[in-house]
Amino acid sequence: MESIEINPSHVEKISQELHLTKKQVEATCELLDGGATVPFIARYRKELTGSLDELNIAGIGDLLKRHREVDKRRTAIISSLEDSGKMTEQLREKLNTAETLSTLEDIYLPYRPKRKTRASIARERGLEPLAAAIFAQTGIDPVAEAQKYLNPEKSVETAEAALSGARDIIAEWVNEDAQARTKMRRLFAEKAIIKSKLISEKEEEGIKYRDYFQWEEPARSAPSHRVLAMRRGEKESVLTLRILPHEDKAIGLLTAQFIKGGGPDSLEVERALKDSYKRLLSLSMETELRMEIKKRADSEAIRVFSENLRNLLLAPPLGGKNVLAIDPGIRTGCKIVCLNRQGMLIHNDMIYPLIGKASLQKDAEKVTELCKKFNIEAIAIGNGTGGRETELFIRGLELPADIIILMVSESGASVYSASEAARQEFPTEDVTVRGAVSIGRRLMDPLSELVKIDPRSIGVGQYQHDVDQGDLKETLDGVVSSCVSAVGVELNTASKELLSYVPGIGGQLALNIVNYRNENGPFLTKQSLKKVPKLGPKAFEQSAGFLRIRDGQNPLDRSAVHPESYHIVQTMAADMAATVSDLIRNESLRQKIDLSRYITGTAGLPTLNDIMAELAKPGRDPRESFDVFSFQEGINKIEDVKPGMKLPGIVTNVTAFGAFVDIGVHTDGLVHISQLSDKFVKNPGQIVKVNQKVEATVVEVDVKRRRISLSLKSDTNTK
Repeated sequence: MESIEINPSHVEKISQELHLTKKQVEATCELLDGGATVPFIARYRKELTGSLDELNIAGIGDLLKRHREVDKRRTAIISSLEDSGKMTEQLREKLNTAETLSTLEDIYLPYRPKRKTRASIARERGLEPLAAAIFAQTGIDPVAEAQKYLNPEKSVETAEAALSGARDIIAEWVNEDAQARTKMRRLFAEKAIIKSKLISEKEEEGIKYRDYFQWEEPARSAPSHRVLAMRRGEKESVLTLRILPHEDKAIGLLTAQFIKGGGPDSLEVERALKDSYKRLLSLSMETELRMEIKKRADSEAIRVFSENLRNLLLAPPLGGKNVLAIDPGIRTGCKIVCLNRQGMLIHNDMIYPLIGKASLQKDAEKVTELCKKFNIEAIAIGNGTGGRETELFIRGLELPADIIILMVSESGASVYSASEAARQEFPTEDVTVRGAVSIGRRLMDPLSELVKIDPRSIGVGQYQHDVDQGDLKETLDGVVSSCVSAVGVELNTASKELLSYVPGIGGQLALNIVNYRNENGPFLTKQSLKKVPKLGPKAFEQSAGFLRIRDGQNPLDRSAVHPESYHIVQTMAADMAATVSDLIRNESLRQKIDLSRYITGTAGLPTLNDIMAELAKPGRDPRESFDVFSFQEGINKIEDVKPGMKLPGIVTNVTAFGAFVDIGVHTDGLVHISQLSDKFVKNPGQIVKVNQKVEATVVEVDVKRRRISLSLKSDTNTK
């Protein structure tokens, strides 16, 4: 990869913004520019970065990108001004010291090519000298001065026409004044009020926006979910939305800067100021602030989505079990699939337990027989329509007591079942079979199965369709890659989709790996990865540490020790007169190793400590152990839920205003942020996480609106 020169000023600014040393920032920037991925840097380049975590590394990358965008725009502006002959040394100095895009654009605004405006028309009519004379505010009589500029041929037939044109020019000067824009930008950022109102006769159509029919709050503190809700209401032509400070404060700022006296010429300037604010400045500043608030709201919504996704992907796996999975259906029946311990489909069938008593005995016999025939160890039931009823039917069967019966989230299963990946894997099966397979596999290993679904379709986001889709995809893909890296990927069994999230690989190389594996058999060593077409040294460096070969020729290949460090372990083993396998098996041998003897210029104590941890538990899975969960018996629909009940549930989504909990009745209950804890909560994610098991108290039930209010407080008072 072509090296990119790192600007020392960028390093200085980033280190100050993130409170890191310049050495850490510079090393991280060099690694990122060299094509290193965030998980790789965090895991295998700790000596260079001072053991920075993924969050800090990603933050450095984001800020570096932002500073380079400013530099790129600065270069373009300077080039434009030089080409047009408008550049001066003073102007160049201002541009070179500008640190933000908005400051750059303010400096450039008076010089940039313009479309036809009221001010440009006034200039064409020769009224700029009149504007300059009035703007100077020396005490002249504006009407008398305007008489000098009457010109019927240019449509300046009266003094008022001349003054009107002059005011248009002054209004543009005020709008383009960098100091005025800076002050106004600060005022909008600190004092603007976001106001939404119902558009006439849209009340019934926009009932879901009822809370915002007449709403206002300070823009600087408006939470993400409310900003995005109001913007959506505006987009759907239900609400009007304005973000402005009090007008008198804005006009007061302009008056303080531009009004120099109390004569009639100053009164003309004052009229121009008000026009400039209402027609130009306020709209420009509001547009900027809208973009800034939207960006802030997007960032918070994406952060919440990312945290939820991470917790969902890292949910404890059941592991390799023979699983019977059921995709429930009422009228159309329930699709059943049987999967072996490797997750392979070995049988599919249908049962109809929810359409009446006629087929119950037959369906019961079928499920019981399938469990015996395929040695079923767990039953996964989708939590969609008919899920609890199906669970009730299954639990009523005389099945072996050691068979685990669990409800599994169906979110995204239908997306997967209709995807190209599903069609390629099961070309002869219909979508119901594919969906049921997905339900079963996500019980066995949530991460391996959920990576096959676009993260945006998993359903743990907040206003996810309203945020910047490019930023959302980039962030969520990064989360998936981070989770995949943390767990590790079995090279010889991983799907193309799972491999594509391994740092350094991507979609095409993942396909090449699978094709090579299919043609040549399983990989015996990580080094043989280098034989895969187009998998070069950089891709190998980035990916090898996150891949595993469970039964390979080299025992280190099943660990997270990077191949670049294998020689260190081999030297340790030789010094102990043992083999690498001996070091892995024998803790007493490892305890005799003096790590200080193996420190080199590239491998310090952080790397050596990681190596020792891996030798103790090669390829360890960082996910928690699986815990069996079941909903409250007899609570199957919202009508069964009563205030005061304490019910087990699973957190399905965490938002800025609280958390949603599945209590097994097809309608998730909301735990408002005020009901999450006995103490004040600012960030719900600090209290609960997606997939967390909780016991919630029912506060209120609205069957008609299908709403359930829950509480996690210890002393809940129910209605």
